[in-house]
Amino acid sequence: MADILGIDTLFAEMILGLGLALLAGNGFAMYQHGRGKRPEVEDGVYHPGRARWLMSVGLLMALWGAASLLS
Repeated sequence: MADILGIDTLFAEMILGLGLALLAGNGFAMYQHGRGKRPEVEDGVYHPGRARWLMSVGLLMALWGAASLLS
C-alpha cells in the first residue's frame, strides 16, 4: 500500500524541502542584512546567531532528505 501512494519517499521529500526552505530563507535574511535593509515590521530585529543556527539545521535536514532519497 505504501509503495502505491509513494509514502516512503514523501517524508524524505518533505524533509528535503523544509531544509532547503530554511537555508534559502535565512540566507536571504543574511543577504538583506548585509545590504543594510531591515524588516518592515515595527520591532523586527535581525539575530545573526539565530540565522546561522537555523541555516545549519536546514543544511543538516537537506542532507538527510537527499541521502534518504538517494539510498
